[in-house]
Amino acid sequence: MNNAEGDNPESLVVVAKAVKARGLKGEIVANLLTDFPERFGSIQQLIALSPTGEQRVVQLEGYWFHQDRVVLKIAECDSVEAAKTWVGYEFAVPEADRVPLPEDYFYHWELEGCSVETTGGNKIGKVREVMRTGGVEMLVVADESGRDYLVPMAASIVIDIDTAGKSIVIDPPEGLLEL
Repeated sequence: MNNAEGDNPESLVVVAKAVKARGLKGEIVANLLTDFPERFGSIQQLIALSPTGEQRVVQLEGYWFHQDRVVLKIAECDSVEAAKTWVGYEFAVPEADRVPLPEDYFYHWELEGCSVETTGGNKIGKVREVMRTGGVEMLVVADESGRDYLVPMAASIVIDIDTAGKSIVIDPPEGLLEL
């Protein structure tokens, strides 16, 4: 999942991004940006975020999945031309409506921006992103000079995560931070 900032009421979680129009009735094909596609079954409204940052609440009339994408039918979007105007928009839900995760599991956006330091108190930098590798996910940590460090999200390395305090403590094996 993507995009949330802090715990204010305007924090959003992006769940899909429109990529093209479909059919003649104003349907929108969107890439799924959620690990919980079943969430669409309980959504009646989405917050549409334009590429320029404008927000607008839209009513979700229907949806279905096609391959690895979701097809959205938004109220008052009833033609191919209308659907094309949504291409590039992201669709989000309020952070308060996010799907709860089991203990010790985190959304990527919760980790992004966290300060990272070693168990010895050596400050490394801030998490710029979480990289999916097909195996263990990697924290991409940028220091003040812009240098990136890759830190595996292994329990033996990532000792403590405090999303509320925006901090992560790591115990890197010898040589990890020299790579």
